[in-house]
Amino acid sequence: MTTPMAKACQFETDWGANGLTAFLIYGLFVSYVPQHLRIIRAGTSIGFSPWFLLLGSTSSAAAMLNIITLQWPIIRCCREVSLGKCVEVTAGVFQVGTQWLLFTIILVLYIIYYPPDLKYVQLVINTHDSRPVHHVRTKLKSSEWRLSVIVSWVVLIHLSLLIFTTFLLLLTSPPSPDPSAIPHPRQITQWATFLGISSGLLAAVQYAPQLTRTYHLKLVGALSIPMMVIQSPGGVVMAVSIAMRPGTDWTSWIMYAVSAVMQACLLFMCFAWKIRQRKLGVDDFGRPLGESTAGTEASSIEDESQEADDINVVVEGENGDEAREDVPLLKPGSVVHRGGLLGWIQGLGK
Repeated sequence: MTTPMAKACQFETDWGANGLTAFLIYGLFVSYVPQHLRIIRAGTSIGFSPWFLLLGSTSSAAAMLNIITLQWPIIRCCREVSLGKCVEVTAGVFQVGTQWLLFTIILVLYIIYYPPDLKYVQLVINTHDSRPVHHVRTKLKSSEWRLSVIVSWVVLIHLSLLIFTTFLLLLTSPPSPDPSAIPHPRQITQWATFLGISSGLLAAVQYAPQLTRTYHLKLVGALSIPMMVIQSPGGVVMAVSIAMRPGTDWTSWIMYAVSAVMQACLLFMCFAWKIRQRKLGVDDFGRPLGESTAGTEASSIEDESQEADDINVVVEGENGDEAREDVPLLKPGSVVHRGGLLGWIQGLGK
């Protein structure tokens, strides 16, 4: 006997929407996998802003749970329809979930391949004699590595809270007899709106720290230009695809439209730095391409990527002031932190 729920779970096949969703899921893998491989092959995640990864991960998580919330009545229909039909009607969830997963993998790779020499503060000890400068690695974590660890925990806690709240509301709200019924219960609508708006706002500011970092760095770094070439127009298409899905509204697709515009700005900036790198004879990480230009080019990159939080340690030895109690070993203003990108670039030239 056919149940009322089974009668309500009758969906017409939309071949256009299904084809577009399948194409976009394929495009997500094509665009994100080169970025994953670029970090792995380079062995470094230098060039990424932790704030960019934080905002991107939280924004995509909110967008994923927004569409799960709005399409929950349709998802419940999977108990009444075939597996093929279930995959078809929930393809929008798979599409958004795939985007969240692939972006979050970048954060995971960023932590795994964070340059070890930048994780801790390094002291440069100058003895002021014929002996070479000594580099001493301390146990003090660098400010950016501490920030990166905090970002990872914030992303995990944010995701856990959103999942808990979403399913608490969905499982405690009375089920709708019609899966396509609109409006949803008030608390569900309000929560979905919150998720959608927060996702859009996070996406709007997501690219600000990465744009700022890339602008001051004046290098492409670990950013993947092929990924951005695919994703910039792909974001617009993805927004259209989600808008075509049943049960969704503007809060479901606004994040992808905003991200597409901001990513296009980052892409054009990377094109400009790519041209500049070719003129300077350096690669995407500031390393000289030829031995003859190594000195000049590395100096040029250092001058333009100077960072403010550097430490210089000067130890007075036999040829300097005597090391007595009234003469400090660390002179005021002489401590420079050789962490960050500058120290990494300087290390390459040695």
